[in-house]
Amino acid sequence: MSPAATTKGNAHGHVRFLPVTYDSSDSQSALKLILSLFPDWASDDSKVDFVRFTDGITNTLLKAVNRRPGLSKADIDREAVLLRAYGNGTAVIIDREREAANHELLMKHGLAPELLARFANGMLYRFVPGTVAQPKDLSDPALLAAVARRLAQWHATVPCLPDSAIKGEEPAEDGNSDSDDSRRKAMITKAAAGKPIPNLWSTMQKWILALPTDTEQQRERQALLQRELEEMIEKLSQRPGLGRDGLVFAHCDLLSANIIMHHEPGQELSVSFIDYEYATPSPAAFDISNHFAEWAGYDCDYSAMPTRPQRHAFIREYVASYAKLSGQEMDLEEETKKLMQEVDVFRGIPGFYWGIWALIQATISHIDFDYASYAESRLGEYWAYKAEEDGSRAAAGKEMPLREKTWSRNE
Repeated sequence: MSPAATTKGNAHGHVRFLPVTYDSSDSQSALKLILSLFPDWASDDSKVDFVRFTDGITNTLLKAVNRRPGLSKADIDREAVLLRAYGNGTAVIIDREREAANHELLMKHGLAPELLARFANGMLYRFVPGTVAQPKDLSDPALLAAVARRLAQWHATVPCLPDSAIKGEEPAEDGNSDSDDSRRKAMITKAAAGKPIPNLWSTMQKWILALPTDTEQQRERQALLQRELEEMIEKLSQRPGLGRDGLVFAHCDLLSANIIMHHEPGQELSVSFIDYEYATPSPAAFDISNHFAEWAGYDCDYSAMPTRPQRHAFIREYVASYAKLSGQEMDLEEETKKLMQEVDVFRGIPGFYWGIWALIQATISHIDFDYASYAESRLGEYWAYKAEEDGSRAAAGKEMPLREKTWSRNE
């Protein structure tokens, strides 16, 4: 351990903590972090380079490599480190203590790279060699099956972290029952409906409470989204499903950029998942429907959404793997049919989830991305789903939106 490294005083104290802050305006900032972790990378034969990844729209992601003489590309990649600096203000959205706990939990199950250290505004972990998937890759039958198998492994083998695993996730009571913090905590607890906190529902409640309310229009939108969430919780939160209390340890951000493909000669394609900042107990149907939503990519190309046969192939592979890994007796065809129906019920919820997220990002992020337009597109998915479910779209004689049309295709 570097002399600069300390143990951070929290529930996850065995992860190194480096008292250094990454500063994107300081060209030496990333190097200081890497040398705090690996002082030997300052040796005369070291050649440290940084590669910036641009797939994400939340954090800064840099790959640090040491191109020492005589090393092959594979050798260099094995020693490479990813530096992930948190996006501006994202503590409003993401609990970083929970993220670190998620990472450690997944490490224990062989499903995450080694978490090397945390620093003031980010973390350092081993690079995962492989090819980053693109949205167009997700429909490839081999990749579709590989993602289904890996997601089933997450859901069947990784336990949900108990409430007591992390302290201080929600605002603390301050003795004043009328305080904003107490009201927020009560609303978040109520949203969880007796389930472990955090979970999908409490997360969305937390985000709605974090929405800007400076203008009348913003306050009206928050009130509308709050009503929708309460209706959604009443309708969906107590449905039976896989896992304990209908919840599994879910990734909740399974877009193509978080899927690393491993092509080994003569072997079946396999994948790894990266980035666990949104992982939380969730209905399996949400995690799967959220992955399907990501087939459209950041550009929201709804013609790329999975058709019914594609979803069936994915879910059938998922159920077969889940049954095998969990040791549960399952009727493959019956469980596939049930999960197909559940995923269909949840198909609009990812749009609601990421729509709220984007509304917050539009006010806090320094990344060059049109979050406001993205929020409208994603929330539009939810409204379209709802209009299809309640029949109001058909009753008004309107044309079915492209996303719903692609989703309903049977070929």
